[in-house]
Amino acid sequence: MYSEPEPDTARRMRGMHTTAAATLDATAIGSRETWGWRGRTLSRPVATASGERWLRLVSAPADRAGGKLWEGPQEAERLMPPAVPRPRLRERRTWTEDGHGYLAELYDKIATSTITTHEPILREAPDLDDAWWDGLSTALDAIATVPSDRVAVRQEYLDRAMPQYLGIPIDTAVPTWTTAHGDLHWANLTGPTLTVLDWEGWGTAPAGYDAALLHSYSLLVPDTAAQVRHQLAHILDTPAGQFAELVVITELLQTTTRGDNLDLEKPLRRRLSAITR
Repeated sequence: MYSEPEPDTARRMRGMHTTAAATLDATAIGSRETWGWRGRTLSRPVATASGERWLRLVSAPADRAGGKLWEGPQEAERLMPPAVPRPRLRERRTWTEDGHGYLAELYDKIATSTITTHEPILREAPDLDDAWWDGLSTALDAIATVPSDRVAVRQEYLDRAMPQYLGIPIDTAVPTWTTAHGDLHWANLTGPTLTVLDWEGWGTAPAGYDAALLHSYSLLVPDTAAQVRHQLAHILDTPAGQFAELVVITELLQTTTRGDNLDLEKPLRRRLSAITR
């Protein structure tokens, strides 16, 4: 989804991906690589005795390895209902080497491509049919009902960040909590057949959070943003959905202060004005 990282990180991750493949009796095939943010993850198709799979390698400093993000895919495999289309997790391994912790996950290979390839932001309208949108709506409704003690968004963060980044007085108390994917953007969705990828960060969030996040990442393509609002109106066109939009706008405006998602700042502020006026 992201660009190749700096050379030392790329070299280390490629070497560890080869190690992971050998541990799982797999062999990388082809030259395709999918990088995560700043080289935190590296994924490649691999061949196994059971056929083609997808091998994802996660890396973190050893003292920060493990925890919620590392357990997310395994917990999703255990708890998510069949109405949520996702790649099945078949095997996983963890180890520590040279000051880094590693997690290798072997998934079923998905035949269709992600809707965006290098970033979460949508820049051109995708060609998605009604069945795709119906499937997404059904999946989000199903995710919302999954009981979980995992947390994707914290009330304490909202109390601090919403007044700061929205720049307005606001009641930050979340009206309704549900379970969310937590990172629902266009690089984590495939088409024309729907699959929802990347289950690291799922957990409780303000109701409507996933739909609001997808809408915000669509703002550079107004027709698609309008389609998101139309197709997910039962989620977004509610008081809870409107609050979720404010939560997402808060988070994304915060990222712009770090130099990320700069193209979204103006449309996010326009949307903020439309909600709050």
